Amino acid sequence: MKLITQELLNKLPKLYTNEDTDDPKAIAKFFTPDGNWTWYATEFDGEDTFYGLVDGHEKEQGYFSLRELESIRGPFGLPVERDLYWKETKLSEI
Repeated sequence: MKLITQELLNKLPKLYTNEDTDDPKAIAKFFTPDGNWTWYATEFDGEDTFYGLVDGHEKEQGYFSLRELESIRGPFGLPVERDLYWKETKLSEI
């Protein structure tokens, strides 16, 4: 599965665009289908670096890498997937 599409590239704000936004929207959701990790992207630099909410051992905002997402495998060896049915959602609602 392709994690980033042209449509997502067009929708995701550039990094630091939401710095003054109290409650940015998560535009894309990535997850491990055989694990408990989820990444919600609110911004993207257009090449490799996302900013958003990471929900794993704890929920925290920070940077994560497209290359890293593409290399991760869950406990049963399944790759990270993009939620094809994700609707843009404010971080406060996640």
